[in-house]
Amino acid sequence: MSERDPLHYRPCVGAMMINAHGQAFVGKRIDNKEGDWWQMPQGGVDPGEELDAAVLRELAEEAGVSPHHLELVARLPEELFYDLPPELQGKLWKGKYKGQRQSWFLIRFTGEDADVVLDAWDHPEFCEWRWVEPALLPELIVPFKRHVYQAVVDGFAGQLPSSKLR
Repeated sequence: MSERDPLHYRPCVGAMMINAHGQAFVGKRIDNKEGDWWQMPQGGVDPGEELDAAVLRELAEEAGVSPHHLELVARLPEELFYDLPPELQGKLWKGKYKGQRQSWFLIRFTGEDADVVLDAWDHPEFCEWRWVEPALLPELIVPFKRHVYQAVVDGFAGQLPSSKLR
C-alpha cells in the first residue's frame, strides 16, 4: 500500500467495548438505509482533544455510557486508515476528507446492559445495539471498513479470551 497523507483523512477514534464475557458492543446506525450493517462506536477527534478523552466522549455520545462504567485496557499502536467508496467521496464531512484515520481502543465495560442508553444525546447514532463475539465484527461492518475491523480484532487478540476469536 502506498504512503497515505494524514491530512486527507479525518482523525477519529474507535472503541472495541467489551463486556465481562469478552463480547463486543455493536450498534446499528440510524442513518443506514442500505443493508444490515453494525459498527462499533467511533467518531471524530475535536481540535486539541486528547485521544483518550475523545474515545470516552464518543462512547458517551453513541452508547450513552458513563465513563464510570469504562476501563481503558489498550490502544493499537498505529492508526488504521480506510477510504470512502467512490459514491460517498465528496459527500461526507463537507468533501474535505477521502476517508478516516482511526486510533482504536479496547475498553472494558463494567456496567450493566441497562447502563447503555442509545438516546442519551439529542442526536442518537444507533437505533439498536447488541453484544457479539469479536470474531464476527468484520462481517457485520460495511464492506469498505472490513479490513479495519479485522486489524482491530487481530490487534487486540492478546487481550481477549481466545475462544472469542474463532
